[in-house]
Amino acid sequence: MGEASWLEDAGPAETGGSQADEFEAELREVVVGAEQHAQRLDKALAELVPEFSRSYLQQLLLQGCVRLNGREVQKPASRVKAGDRIAVEMRPTQQSQAFRPEQWPLDVVYEDEHILVIHKPAGLVVHPAPGNWSGTLLNALLGRDAQAMQVPRAGIVHRLDKDTSGLMVVARSRSAMDALVRMIAAREVSRQYVALGWGGWTGAAHRSVHAPIGRDPRNRLRMAVVDLAQHPGKEARTDFDLIDANEEVCLVRCTLHTGRTHQIRVHMASIRHPLVADALYGGAMAGPMHRQALHAFRLAFVHPVTGAPLEFHAPLPEDMTQALDFWGLRYNRP
Repeated sequence: MGEASWLEDAGPAETGGSQADEFEAELREVVVGAEQHAQRLDKALAELVPEFSRSYLQQLLLQGCVRLNGREVQKPASRVKAGDRIAVEMRPTQQSQAFRPEQWPLDVVYEDEHILVIHKPAGLVVHPAPGNWSGTLLNALLGRDAQAMQVPRAGIVHRLDKDTSGLMVVARSRSAMDALVRMIAAREVSRQYVALGWGGWTGAAHRSVHAPIGRDPRNRLRMAVVDLAQHPGKEARTDFDLIDANEEVCLVRCTLHTGRTHQIRVHMASIRHPLVADALYGGAMAGPMHRQALHAFRLAFVHPVTGAPLEFHAPLPEDMTQALDFWGLRYNRP
């Protein structure tokens, strides 16, 4: 979601994946009951083999590890009938192997027994995914703290895009994780960003953009402002406050009120100020910026366990500081 995406819990196969290299193939045989009659194969499997996540079982399907009544089946949407026999060869997948500890340092801003606040550098992927099955923040969290293995997704409750820098909060216990998820759902976590966009700013220094966001119907790799009467999407709101500008670029503070995928990037592009170096949304590369010019500089919330108010700030990274010098813009932390 947004520049901060909130995640669902991982299944047991994922949280246990750091031991995948010790995992031996196992043949599991189950019989479809009346409760699963006419269900999709992947859904039936998830009910019949509940100790493994549905996404893991779908991967096994695609790898040809599932037989239905003795015949190999690779389509998750295949329908099953009561009495059907399913054989599943349990193998490690790229996803299950991705959940393993890696030892490298993190920039920790705050730490106690319940939470971590970290300063994520640009270029770091938060969670394993196709093309990035290692070297992620999750791998580093597992390598840093053995108890992270006991928390779904190592305590990650939100994402920053790979090329967005800045502050993130991570849970160190299941109770803290559940509380943080509830807090963000209730909009009790304040997240603010600094963005450098193309184009001289015109009009009022404060602007609030209310525009729903969904998958771009013309390019499935992008998100876009959509008409909810015609396309699926969700309501989204971002407030923008001008910090400084010239005829070429503008520096703005962005306050998220929702957290949709690429929200700030989409809303900035929608008001004709695409982020500098954000090629996906029409922002050309220039000067020292070689990644989207977006930085999560402030994070504020009530501690999920103690109730103490917390507020953190992260200085601008070097590339954005150089970009401001390049365009002669001033930044006094809002």
